[in-house]
Amino acid sequence: MTDALTVAFLMNKTPMQLFVAGGIVMWPMILLSFVALTVVIERVIFAVIENKRRKPELFHDILNLVEAGDTEGAIAVGRTGSSDFLARIMVAALENKDGSMSDAFGRAASVELARFSQGIPVLDTAITAAPLLGLLGTVTGMMGAFGKVTGDLSAPVAITGGIAEALVATACGLFVAVTCLIPYSYLNSMHEDARRSIEEAGMSLEMALSKAARTDGTATQDDEAAAGDL
Repeated sequence: MTDALTVAFLMNKTPMQLFVAGGIVMWPMILLSFVALTVVIERVIFAVIENKRRKPELFHDILNLVEAGDTEGAIAVGRTGSSDFLARIMVAALENKDGSMSDAFGRAASVELARFSQGIPVLDTAITAAPLLGLLGTVTGMMGAFGKVTGDLSAPVAITGGIAEALVATACGLFVAVTCLIPYSYLNSMHEDARRSIEEAGMSLEMALSKAARTDGTATQDDEAAAGDL
């Protein structure tokens, strides 16, 4: 709705007048704007909550316990901070230390990354579809304007006015795309930061397990292999 209000202000017309001038494509444009706005609000709330749940100090505590060879203690500490996505991944990996730790780490990481990627495809679709819908509305509007040419001397004025109204759809479509581009870039950046944090956590866990294996002279080959698989 904000796109229609902005264009209406610039053209000194009411939003309803512009909505009618934009043609039938304004209906899917409004729907697309509403869906995109809903996604943006939900993702902003997600980002705020996720930042509050982060506990970097807990991650270091888990690594210190792993280095000391206290895997059970590390799991217990990780469970107390289960609101942190890195802690959940670490716990999932350590719980499968005797099995396939790398697979458990990968599955847990995929689940967490999926949470961060939610909404990105919707905004990507809005950024692509909104200008195309606007262009479609402009083309159909111009076809209608040129169709009014019947030899009347006032036809050029009618055509000019019709083209001006037809461009409303394009203006709204571009406004929707530009508005969605900012949160889209932020969500991509947040997803990339989470992916990089997970990769660093995997390398840190691998080094902690290797250090624990070197410290404990009784470490088995399976324990060393588990550290090397991450």
